[in-house]
Amino acid sequence: MDWVTAICKEAQTSSILRTDDLARKYGIIPAAVTQALSRQERRGLVEHVSKKIYYNWLAQGGSPRDLVNILRNDAYVSLDSGLREYGISTQSPRTLTCVTKERPRDFKAKTITISYRSISPRLYWGFVRKTTRYGSHLIAEPEKAILDWIYLGIQNGAAPALDELDFGGVDRPKLLNYARRFPSSTYLHVLPALVESASDAKSVGAGAGDVGPAIDPAGTAWK
Repeated sequence: MDWVTAICKEAQTSSILRTDDLARKYGIIPAAVTQALSRQERRGLVEHVSKKIYYNWLAQGGSPRDLVNILRNDAYVSLDSGLREYGISTQSPRTLTCVTKERPRDFKAKTITISYRSISPRLYWGFVRKTTRYGSHLIAEPEKAILDWIYLGIQNGAAPALDELDFGGVDRPKLLNYARRFPSSTYLHVLPALVESASDAKSVGAGAGDVGPAIDPAGTAWK
């Protein structure tokens, strides 16, 4: 069997290869598929990510993000990767960071690393579905990505610094409302940055028209 041709054909419809699906499709045993994909991995055509799951590098327009809701059903991109997605942070994480209400785990392949951090089910909200060429995955809203990042940082004993984050494109009232649904430590950590960014925006926009409502420490809008 010509596995390069088979992988190319699979790349037309999906960036993910599952050994069980390929075994059924081509009428061979799963062990034979695993051996064949291992050979193709050495050639750099595929990458073994988890048990019975490979990423197909021949899938043009695909992304390791296609794996996010394959490896964990209840999960979404957030934290550092979410902040980078929306331009809130200029840091480019090498690991694709996600939040899940399932068990935490890091999936480390040769070039792909996906980290799932566990969060309480009561904080599992604030995400949207993003469509890709081969499917879709869940990703946090900008405001939720910030709060997840702060919350889990505090949980790990290291409250993150916010001075390098760009709040310019963030919906400040939404961020404040979302923060109220988190523990007080998260709310109190983000509040000074909200007030500061609102004051900066007001100063920059002075004499140049309305820049939108800012937030005072009491949580009310002012102009």
